[in-house]
Amino acid sequence: MHQDLDAYWMPFTANRQFKKSPRLLARAEGMHFWTPEGRQILDGIAGLWCVNAGHARPRIVEAIQRQAAELDYAPPFQMGHPQAFELAERLVKLTPPGLNKVFYTNSGSEAVETALKMAIAYHRVRGEGQRTRLIGRERGYHGVNFGGVSVGGMVANRKMFGALLAGVDHIRHTHDLQRNAFSRGQPAYGAELADDLERLIALHDASTIAAVIVEPVAGSTGVLIPPQGYLQRLREICDKHGILLIFDEVITGFGRLGAPFAASHFGVTPDLMTVAKGITNGCVPMGAVFAQQAVHDAFMNGPEHLIEFFHGYTYSAHPLACAAALGTLDTYEAEGLLTRGQGELAAYFADAVHSLKGLPHVIDVRNIGLVGGIELAPLPGEPGKRAFSIFLDCWESGVLIRTTGDTIALSPPLIIEKQHIDRLVGTIGEALKRAA
Repeated sequence: MHQDLDAYWMPFTANRQFKKSPRLLARAEGMHFWTPEGRQILDGIAGLWCVNAGHARPRIVEAIQRQAAELDYAPPFQMGHPQAFELAERLVKLTPPGLNKVFYTNSGSEAVETALKMAIAYHRVRGEGQRTRLIGRERGYHGVNFGGVSVGGMVANRKMFGALLAGVDHIRHTHDLQRNAFSRGQPAYGAELADDLERLIALHDASTIAAVIVEPVAGSTGVLIPPQGYLQRLREICDKHGILLIFDEVITGFGRLGAPFAASHFGVTPDLMTVAKGITNGCVPMGAVFAQQAVHDAFMNGPEHLIEFFHGYTYSAHPLACAAALGTLDTYEAEGLLTRGQGELAAYFADAVHSLKGLPHVIDVRNIGLVGGIELAPLPGEPGKRAFSIFLDCWESGVLIRTTGDTIALSPPLIIEKQHIDRLVGTIGEALKRAA
């Protein structure tokens, strides 16, 4: 198939390398993609951490088709449509108690910007307008808009874009190969790293800090699992100082850890929680911010005819996205997918990824629920090249994985079966043996 590839500037892609040897996907169903030539590719990353229910699921497809014919668009400012309210009611039944307000966005990046603005505005409407500082974490990923990149801590995402937002600082990341290499589930060491927040509070003073944002499990930086007790400690410190805690659950939401949300899995409830990806199974772009009742209610003051929060998007609560999300929730519920990533299947997945220990170049394996990270020793002077060669090798062998730096990240659809796990991990193992 001849196709001109020149006009499309691709995101987060080595454009020159890709266009010399394109990797095109033409069709998808269940656990697999197919190339235009008809080659079957096992999806080891749920598209991009988003296709949690697998591809082309009938309930979702039919819901989108129905909605497009019935109500293609409805303005979200000063207007509403029934599916937006129905979806919100269903979503808050899945969240930890207290997170019972939903604000719709169109992506994880937008959800993060929304949550950061909510946090700053929340303190302002309460008379603490001096609380404007935002605290992120080294190696954090919170999307690619200015706020998200500012609180994010992935150097390559930041270095080209100048000073970014003022008034942002970062706590240390939790990755500790010396003490925690090859941990299963939550590593034993590192809860004390949460106390780094106290250091920044002492430096800046709590009265200036609006919010702390972290991913419960840091995904895009290479699957960093929170140490035991770490998230609980962050919650305690934020409570002590009147700081809002934001969980970025764009990756961990909707069953990835074997619970509807990481907040439920870890037993720690944030004040604000961002989601996207799995909310619509990746079918139509959508994100959301869940807010605690008290955060929402702080805005509900002044004359009733005035807008309380000057923020939103043309496509907030888009009818097609809401329909896709409702079809996705129906699919999750009918097949028990939100809790499938625990128990026997999670244990089988853990055994499989940890079987790679001892193979060439593997310096760590990390897992939790149905997410895994395999960290490789980098090629001297060429960071990222070894993992990328494994990615290309697996692609040629009919398996799609993701790499970030020199870490292989796995996040398969939650419908995965044991034979798929065997194929996925077996293919990676063979590629590791071939790698330079």
